[in-house]
This record gives sequence, structure tokens and C-alpha cells, in this order.
Amino acid sequence: MNDIGQQPHSFNENGYIITHSFAEVAIMSSSEPSQSHDPLKSNAIEYISKSEIKREKHALRDIGARLMEMKPSLLEKLPLNERLKEALNESKRITSHNARKRHLSFIGKLMQTQDTGPITELLNQLDSSSIEYNRRFHQLERWRDRLINNDQTALSEYLTKYPCTDRQHIRQLVRNACKAAEQGKTSKASHKLFKYLRETGAM
Repeated sequence: MNDIGQQPHSFNENGYIITHSFAEVAIMSSSEPSQSHDPLKSNAIEYISKSEIKREKHALRDIGARLMEMKPSLLEKLPLNERLKEALNESKRITSHNARKRHLSFIGKLMQTQDTGPITELLNQLDSSSIEYNRRFHQLERWRDRLINNDQTALSEYLTKYPCTDRQHIRQLVRNACKAAEQGKTSKASHKLFKYLRETGAM
């Protein structure tokens, strides 16, 4: 006869002893939910979460600072929400350093409700160290060269791609640049044309 004292056992609802094999005990133990709690691991997760939030807030604040310095003509190209537009317009009238610092904090908070994808894309186009900036810069150089070299389709293609362009003004700039090129002059007119291409091409 087995010695009950040596075997794992429990009691049923009627008070009778129920013996178990050691294998059954192992299965029962493994099926019970773990109550262990690692406070160090929890603290690490919380720390990472707070650090990530802090980095995101700083990033949004940096974007807001760049928007505050951006020309109104470029800001108009961005799909900004109304509150952010008003705050950025207001920033143009603030000259005090401390007041601008406070206003930047306010803009940073507004940035949290704004889709930053289109904004980041435009800022990359304006950042001379970015690949996107250099790609667009060379693209505009090609547009300028085509326009000056009397490419018959260049102007119509450019106006289609950038419909906000002042047609009369760009035609005058192209004529001046073409005339200067024919006379073999180092081109102040070409520079003016390229400057306007950068403005209309959002650079």
C-alpha cells in the first residue's frame, strides 16, 4: 500500500483525501498563471516610453521652430490645420526673444495634432544637406537649361507641373535669360530665372 504521507495529495469538497502522481502535480503547477512581477523590467519599459515621448516632443518643437522661420509663400503650400496656421502667422509679429520662446512651446503642442508627413517632406526639400534637396536642385537646373536653350516644350511642361507660376513673369525671365545667353554674357538674367524657379518649385 502506498504511503499517503509521501505522495502529493489534496482534499475534495467532502473532505476525502485525493492522491496525485508527481506528474499530475507538475502539470497542475505549470497550468497556474504566474504571479511573478519584475519591477526592474516594468521600470525599464516605463523609462523607454517616457524617453520616446520626450524625443517626439522635441522633434515636433524643432519642426515648429523651422516653420516659424519659413516664408509665408512656402507655408501656404502646406496642409496645416487652422490653429497652427494662425499661430505661425502670429509668430511673424512677435519680436521679443522670451515671447517667441513661449510661442514656440505653444506651436510645439499644436504640432501634436498635425500630420507632419507633408511638412517633413517640404523641409527635406529645403535642407541643403538632404538627398531630396540636391535631387530637386539639379532638377531645377535642368529646367533652367531647357528653358534657356529654347526647348519648345519646356515652358508648357513647367507650367503644367507648377500651375501657381506667374506665366507672364516667367516668360519675361526666360526671354531675358535667352537674350543674355545669345550675347555671351555671364548670366545675371539666368540667375534671376533660376531664383524664380526655386520659388515656384518650393525650394
